[in-house]
This record gives sequence, C-alpha cells and structure tokens, in this order.
Amino acid sequence: MSTIDKQKIVSSVPQKGFFGHPKGLFTLFFTEFWERFSYYGMRAILVYYMYYEVSKGGLGIEETTAMAIMSIYGALVYMSGMIGGWLADRIFGTSRAVFYGGILIMLGHIALAIPGSVSLFFVSMVLIVIGTGLLKPNVSSMVGDIYSAEDSRRDAGFSIFYMGINLGGFLSPLIVGEVMKYSFHLGFGIAAIGMFFGLLMFIMTKKKSLGLAGTYVANPLSSDEKKKVSVAIGACIVLLAIILAITIPTGLLTIQSFIALVGILGFAIPTIYFIMMYRSPKTTDVERSRIIAFIPLFLASVMFWSIQEQGSTILANYADKRTQLNFAGIELSPAWFQSLNPLFIIILAPVFAWLWVKLGKRQPSIPQKFSLGLLFAGLSFLVILLPAYFGGENSLVNPLWLVLSYFIVVLGELCLSPVGLSAATKLAPAAFSAQTMSLWFLSNAAAQGLNAQIVKFYSPETEMVYFGIIGGCAILLSIILMLITPMIQKQMKGVR
Repeated sequence: MSTIDKQKIVSSVPQKGFFGHPKGLFTLFFTEFWERFSYYGMRAILVYYMYYEVSKGGLGIEETTAMAIMSIYGALVYMSGMIGGWLADRIFGTSRAVFYGGILIMLGHIALAIPGSVSLFFVSMVLIVIGTGLLKPNVSSMVGDIYSAEDSRRDAGFSIFYMGINLGGFLSPLIVGEVMKYSFHLGFGIAAIGMFFGLLMFIMTKKKSLGLAGTYVANPLSSDEKKKVSVAIGACIVLLAIILAITIPTGLLTIQSFIALVGILGFAIPTIYFIMMYRSPKTTDVERSRIIAFIPLFLASVMFWSIQEQGSTILANYADKRTQLNFAGIELSPAWFQSLNPLFIIILAPVFAWLWVKLGKRQPSIPQKFSLGLLFAGLSFLVILLPAYFGGENSLVNPLWLVLSYFIVVLGELCLSPVGLSAATKLAPAAFSAQTMSLWFLSNAAAQGLNAQIVKFYSPETEMVYFGIIGGCAILLSIILMLITPMIQKQMKGVR
C-alpha cells in the first residue's frame, strides 16, 4: 500500500472521539472486547466440558486426551492467524476478514451451545479456529490503520486496545464459570451472545468511525495469481477430502495421530520460516546475524508459553480436582481462576511500563528480560508443587497457592511477551517484517503443540515430578540464556 493510500485512510477516520483518540478506536476496542469475552468464556470451561461425565453434561473424554485436545486447539488458533493475515492482505481486506471471522466464531459457539455429539464439538472447533485466525490478527492491524505513522497517540492507542482484550478475558470466566454449575451449553450460549454483540458493534459503528480503514487490500492478487491461487486452493480441498476419506475409515487418522501431527507442524513450520528467511537473497548479512540472534529467543519463548498456556489445561484440572473450592464461605468455580491472568496483567502492565521507562538505558537487555521471564515461569511451577510436598497428593489445596502461581507467571509474561513483540520488529529482515511477526506468534503454537505431548505425563501421583521437571528446565534455560546474553547481543548487531 502506498504512503498516499495510508494517509487517505487516516484522513477518512474521525480523529477525535474516544478518550482523545480516533473515533474508530471505540469500534475496535469493543469489537475485540466482545470477541475476547466470547473466546475466554468458552476457553474457561471447554476442558471441563470435554472430560466431565455425560451424566454431568460433559462429553466424557478421557482427561489427558481432553487436555491434549485443548493444547492442539490453541496451537491451531495461532497457526490459522497466518492464513487469516494472508487472506486479508491478498484477497478481501482486514475489515471483511474481521466480519467473516466474527460470523464463524459465533457459529462455532452456537454449535457448542447445542447439546450434541463429539462430532458436533469438533465442527465447532474448526469454525472457531478459522474464525479466530481471520479476526484476531486483522482487528489489531486495523488499530494501526487509524493512526498516521507519526501520530504520538499510537502507542497509547494500542495500550487502550490491549486493555479491552484483558477486560474481556477477565469478566467472561467469572460469568461463564458461574453458569457452568448449571449447564455447559448455557455458558457456550453466553459466549455466542458475546460475539454477536461484538459483530453488532462492528457493523453499526464502522461506517462512521472507521472510514476507509480495513477496506483496502494491501497487496491484491493479480488476475494470473487469482487463477493460480484458485486452482491451488481447489486442489488442496480435494486432496484433503481424499486423505480424510482414506485415513478416517482405516483408522489411520485418530485423535492421537492428529495431536502428534499438529505437534510436529508446530516446530516444522517455524523451522522452515527461519531457513527461508536466512537463505533468501533479500536478506542482508546484518539481517542474517539478527535471525541467528532471534533463534534462542524463539526457543525461550516456546518454553515460557509451554508453562503459561498450561493455565487452561493442567492448572485448570488442578483447580477442579486438587483445589479447595469452598473457601471463606464462598463456593468457587474452577473456571474463575482463568480470570487471574488478565486481572494481574491489567494491574501490573502499567507498573512494568513505568519501570522500563524509569530505568531507561539501565534496564535489562532483550535477552536478559527473556531470561527473567523464564525464571518467573519456572518458579510458578515450583510454587504449585509445594502444597503436595507439605500436605500430600490426596489433600485439597488452599486456592491461594494457585493464585500465587498465576501471579508469578504473569510477572514473567510482562518481562517476555511485550518485549518479544518489540524484538520481532527490531530483528526482522526488511523483506520479511510481517512474516517475522507471524513467526513470533508461532512460538506459542509450538509451545502448545509441545504441551499436547507432555500433558499425558501429569497425574496426581506424578504431580510433584511433573511440575518440578518442567519448572526446573525453565530455570535452567533461564540461567543458560543469561550466560549467553553477550553472544546473542553481539549477533543482534546494535539492537538492544
């Protein structure tokens, strides 16, 4: 997209109207708020819906399989963002991508809200994965469209938008978690209503508040490319149909084999990305050095997200089976613990932003911040093994231990996650800037693909060993990363 086109978009957006920011921020803030409300509401109860007995309203899937499916689902959501970004950039623009994605997400939640079979459950997962891949990266991209490159309000606007994400993630588990006591399907219905409100907000306000933002196709396909892409997509659909028609009846494609396949892809796709960028003639020698520096940061990110994302699987199960839910006269829902992560981010994000500004040039370097993130992640798992050490594997645990674990991992997240986004932009080769950001998000997909393989080793009997080994590995990697920071810093060629 040319500079003239970008300025034309900014000029079409009313620049005052939402806390001194462009009016379009109101639309995007609440669209993302409701989308995250629906996503995190569904996510808070999904693993329980899978492994609860049919008599209790669940699907009766074995616990470790349910947690593996949950991890694979998370991996696919992050992988689908690459497809959603490509479709928006090359075919129909970000605005339509957000709309189509919201429709698919809502239909997926409606499918979950209908009492049905395991088959209907997997249909809903496909709809939500594709829908989230279309909506999530593109609504964020539209926030950037409504500001000019020189606008000093830009960073603050993203901070406000980020607050909408966490507010939705904080409120929905509290509501859906309470409803879960009566009916899972009612909880999924509330998630569907949340996405409906997001779509309604988007449709009703976008014309007056967003102007031309999202209506442009950044890099449209040429006529020849359209024909080639149409043929390629058609061939892929036919090939996929043939593979499914052969592998499902013969028993080659099972839940377990699919989990293994996605786990392999979680690491194979980033590896291909790294090799492709490194060997590209468009990449300079300095940029190749920075790619080498990005690899240990990527691996550290995989380790971190492997622990953080177990908040919706292993720790969700821990909240349900090992935690004293009758606490201080209140009957807690295990899903409520899913609100802790966004709550602590809302409270602590301004503190960390102030801290980095206060330290200025004295603040830790990018690899050092990653090392701190891993250290906190490891400690969050070591903390949660202490109750079993003191009280035994059969006693119910005070919920404050779980609160403390979530709190510590958020400290790590605030050291690593925003810094990783910044590092991806700084270390990216000029010809691969957008793809490097996609690569950064694939570290989460790889982490959840890894989780799908290791959750099978968790049980109340192996609890201490499980948390101890994973937590210990994170701390060991943190120490190694801190020791090799000078080497990484040298490869970063001036980026700090």
